[in-house]
Amino acid sequence: MTSVDSSGLSVSGRLRPWDLLHAGLAVALLFGVWSVGGLEVSTGKVSTLEAINGSTVLLPCTYSSCIGIKNLYFNWHYDDNGTMIKLCEAVIPIEGVEPRVFVYHERVEFVGSSKSNNISILLWNITFEDQGNYLCFARNEKEKFRNHTAIYTLLVVDQIKEVDKSLTVIIVSVLGGVIGLSIIFMVIKGLVVHFLLNDGEKNKECLVSSGNDNTENGHSGAKADNKGTPKA
Repeated sequence: MTSVDSSGLSVSGRLRPWDLLHAGLAVALLFGVWSVGGLEVSTGKVSTLEAINGSTVLLPCTYSSCIGIKNLYFNWHYDDNGTMIKLCEAVIPIEGVEPRVFVYHERVEFVGSSKSNNISILLWNITFEDQGNYLCFARNEKEKFRNHTAIYTLLVVDQIKEVDKSLTVIIVSVLGGVIGLSIIFMVIKGLVVHFLLNDGEKNKECLVSSGNDNTENGHSGAKADNKGTPKA
């Protein structure tokens, strides 16, 4: 089926196969760009912290977006056995503008900065009741309100367990011993080679000197015989 446009040219009412292919590729490309540029929040490579009761800990969180941010909303929640307790929240209007943070916990302090994409918080004087999961959430209006959440786990203990270093000490001792023996062996080898070279030079000197003595003695004997021969 065809139709006529305003210019009088006929236009096919059906899309051609390659047109469908091009459209599919365009959609896939747009989806790929959307996936790459999507908002992400992260609590770092280590998402678990073990801290001593009564100490102050940093709960880290950073955000990233390849296409930038606009009215980025973020908050922190504490998971209290399924009940979400909001700790703080704020909106970052645009990149580089510091947010006005609303804190809802007396021992929480916001220490982040939009200049470094940092939305971390401090938790003061932690207790055993503070142990659990902390959720860092962000939503970006520029990405049609795309959002992401990262979880950070806090473990509260009486004291930090000391790491058993006996195996490390043994390995270091063995390596040190091997290196020490290698050095001693090289020194002894050098001394032996040195003494052998000196002995070889002395032997050469002795052989040369003894050869000279024999030659001199032989000439002397010949002269003596000549002198002792009676005249005819």
